[in-house]
Amino acid sequence: MKIDFVKINEETMNRWNKEGWEWGKPIDHQTYINATKGIWDVVLTPNISVPKDWFLPFKNLKILGLASGGGQQMPIFAALGADVTVFDLSEEQLNSERLVQQREGYDIKIVKGDMTKRLPFEDESFDLIFHPVSNVYVKDVKHVFRECARILRKDGILLSGLDIGTNFIVDETETMIVNKLPFDPLTNKAQYDFMIKNDYGIQFSHTTEEQIKGQLDAGFELLDIFEDTNNAGRLYELNIGCYIATKSRKK
Repeated sequence: MKIDFVKINEETMNRWNKEGWEWGKPIDHQTYINATKGIWDVVLTPNISVPKDWFLPFKNLKILGLASGGGQQMPIFAALGADVTVFDLSEEQLNSERLVQQREGYDIKIVKGDMTKRLPFEDESFDLIFHPVSNVYVKDVKHVFRECARILRKDGILLSGLDIGTNFIVDETETMIVNKLPFDPLTNKAQYDFMIKNDYGIQFSHTTEEQIKGQLDAGFELLDIFEDTNNAGRLYELNIGCYIATKSRKK
């Protein structure tokens, strides 16, 4: 059976948004106004704010929000003076972007698409890519990093939030280790059934090695890194790391 995991994930994310998914709730007006005054923060992973020194000067900075729809980060960057583009698979995620843009009146390019394919941007189009946790919905993460390298200018910055696989080994209660890695529902029917049963879409585990080496092989140099946890649940209570965020520069 051929599984169209991209279509499943698109439908799942659209449904999550309609049900109030936390990563699809757009920022409010006061948060936007605060950003225009230099008061702001954004996240790549569930909890820890991205350090301010990970960014380049925002004035006219060409930023791509890659799989970053939801009206949470791009409005902040627009308020800080950046030239922003958002790319996302989910139309509902992009509707959150439209809602904030129409309310606040800034310019943004909104592009719907699938990052498992060639990205619809010219070579060296952007100065910075902001890429929150989303590679779990992609089987081939190396392709994503190659495309990021292609569309970034020399010395451009890639900021990524990366799931490192911990979430995939445990059951729903996060109290028992039940899965062997890699987690791949396309080749493991039990894992596919688990994803569908729990309305998780189709997700894939990726190791730290796979993701860091994927960046290095694509032509990036790693500049900084931090680890983060979930924002709820047993793994969070035990302070077990589930994510890393990376700052990388295109050589």
